[in-house]
Amino acid sequence: MSSQQRDYRPSGEIYIWLSAMGLTLSTAMIIGLLGLIFWNGIKVFWPKPVAQVTLKQEAFGIEETRTLGGVIVKKQPKILNIPDTPDSETADLWEWQLFTGNKDRYGSMFRYIDAADIIEVTYPLSIMVAERLEYGDAIFFPVALKFEDKETLAATEPDFLPTFYQHLDEIAQRRKEIHSIEKKKIGAINHQMESLRLRERRLQDNQMEGVPISAELEEIRSQIVSLQARYEVLAAEARELRQQQQEVTLLYRLPSGEEHTLPLGGIVSVYQPNHLSLFDKVVHFVREFYRFLSEDPREANTEGGIFPAIFGTFVMTVLMSIAVMPFGVLAAIYLREYASQGPWVRAVRIAVNNLAGVPSIVFGVFGLGFFIYFVGGGIDRLFFPDRLPTPTFGTGGILWASLTLALMTAPVVIVATEEALASVPRGVREASLACGASKWQTIQRIVLPAAAPGILTGLILAMARGAGEVAPLMLVGVVKLAPNLPFDGIAPFIHLERKFMHLGFHIYDLGFQSPDSEAAKPMVFATTFLLILLVVILNLGAIIIRNHLRKKHIAGVF
Repeated sequence: MSSQQRDYRPSGEIYIWLSAMGLTLSTAMIIGLLGLIFWNGIKVFWPKPVAQVTLKQEAFGIEETRTLGGVIVKKQPKILNIPDTPDSETADLWEWQLFTGNKDRYGSMFRYIDAADIIEVTYPLSIMVAERLEYGDAIFFPVALKFEDKETLAATEPDFLPTFYQHLDEIAQRRKEIHSIEKKKIGAINHQMESLRLRERRLQDNQMEGVPISAELEEIRSQIVSLQARYEVLAAEARELRQQQQEVTLLYRLPSGEEHTLPLGGIVSVYQPNHLSLFDKVVHFVREFYRFLSEDPREANTEGGIFPAIFGTFVMTVLMSIAVMPFGVLAAIYLREYASQGPWVRAVRIAVNNLAGVPSIVFGVFGLGFFIYFVGGGIDRLFFPDRLPTPTFGTGGILWASLTLALMTAPVVIVATEEALASVPRGVREASLACGASKWQTIQRIVLPAAAPGILTGLILAMARGAGEVAPLMLVGVVKLAPNLPFDGIAPFIHLERKFMHLGFHIYDLGFQSPDSEAAKPMVFATTFLLILLVVILNLGAIIIRNHLRKKHIAGVF
């Protein structure tokens, strides 16, 4: 009976099971990788307890103690291989990695200590962690607040913490006012002055040719003087606000015992990690995550937020999709519906398939040579000659980056669209033609709506690939830090010639170009998590539209 069962068993069943096992293993690996990224990216914003570690040390034969404070990052075994010592006598120890902060005082924010030297570990409630504008976090005990016009307020006073947090709120409000003055008001004045100077240069060139335009020149110069006066007023106001940021100083003591001072204007936020309840930790987590999404980066991108990178990635992906869809769909319609199927069409299809395998950096080189130097340089010579030799479109920008990635992902859209058009039943086409519709009417009203789900599948694949590309962007417009966004409140409001930040390049910069790799590691995971989340959100939007179209035109497909 068993031999008969083996005879009736399908010959390829084992390969089906092997394929299922491979699919299951691949899915588990992907889920594990995403889980690792998610966990390491999310825990960056969760407040961790700060330990005060007392260590023993020997100096000149005298045993002393010293104290360090910080977050216990990890504990790992440490093997000390002593030369000319048998393996049996090799000492196995444990070492701890502490995040001590205070980079300006210690020179580094991380330190390894031997577990054998630890005498005591405590978690004092009064210890504070402050996020600063420079030098990363500071871990300290508050001693006093110093004022220019009032007496010093000691940390032992009952109203110390309310006064401390009140001044921090005032400083945060002044920081917003400074940002508004410098980025918005002064930025708008600089833009107007630059436009007037370009007009002045054009008029001066025309005047050299004998055209009498002295009255218009005088008007422009008077406007420049007026704008310069407004600029001086706003700059003085910003300086006054910055001076106010330095009026209150915090005297603090490091866990190692030294006392130092720090202007409150250099502090972004402060919290007491060992004093937080579970609800306080959740509130802190939400606040820190929101700040990470909404603020600009600082400290070589290792501190602050990543809003410009999120915005740049989203805008570039949308512009790429707008550019690639019409050309990819039209090319597929021509190849499938109109072109005579012969050697030339087969050669074009082979070329399209080969383009899908070209390394992305090659497209970056092409975008640099064609879009930037040729097209962008031509636009500058035709429409912006007064700005030369400073290029406007003849340098990297979000427009050229989007077009480069659109060219790179066009083969994906073309192949997917051709397959979607071929899947539409022939009987549907013939029925439309029999009713008197022309070929274009049949394609427009019958074939394209029925093939729309497949076309959107190609768009989803193109978006997923384009949003994660980094190599070509390094040549056509992405930068480490972009001072201005491609969209703002300054006319004409859309500035496609500007450089931009990208989450993929941000990850590369943090992982390989950061001066402090240990401090950048949490930001790498958090940024990677957000890049994956952004790609998923964009793809989900396209999938929802695809499913809606599939339900709407299901009768036309079947």
